[in-house]
Amino acid sequence: MTRKPARLLVLAVTAAATAAVAPAPAQAAVPYCGITWGSTAKVSSVSSAGTVEGVRAGRHACFDRLVVDLDGHATFGAYDVRYVSQVQEDGSGRAVPVRGAADLQVVLGAPAYDQEGDPTFDPANDTEVVDLAGYSTFRQVAWAGSYEGYTTIALGVRARLPFRAFVLAGTSSTGPRLVIDVAHRW
Repeated sequence: MTRKPARLLVLAVTAAATAAVAPAPAQAAVPYCGITWGSTAKVSSVSSAGTVEGVRAGRHACFDRLVVDLDGHATFGAYDVRYVSQVQEDGSGRAVPVRGAADLQVVLGAPAYDQEGDPTFDPANDTEVVDLAGYSTFRQVAWAGSYEGYTTIALGVRARLPFRAFVLAGTSSTGPRLVIDVAHRW
């Protein structure tokens, strides 16, 4: 009789020890900050009217943001944002090198000049369009030109990371904007 309680005690201790070291069931990976964007090209062929007025950037908790502003009376929709091996300058085809391990090419269906050919946006420094000091993901924004109704911007990023591109409609005080968000990590 004394052996039976001893065996039960050994079985109970063994079961408890096994349960303590057994791996937890596998769980699906939770997306970083809920980001599910991916890194494939983002394209819209909706017609655009208007001109590029400015380029700016912002830092957020989970991503860095690039914004391209159009004039206040414009409609906007045509864009093509994608990773490329090297961004090329509009018209000439010359390479536009940017810092970072990946190059995002941003092409807008809007010129950066008016009907007379005068610039509506002319960065002070074509190789450093926006100051990116302290950014997590962005490394450099370079001007690749505006030619035949299209404007191209080179965005150097830390790595080939998920991104999204979308248009925000204009308001009574602002024009429409192309927004490009690049996640800090996968």
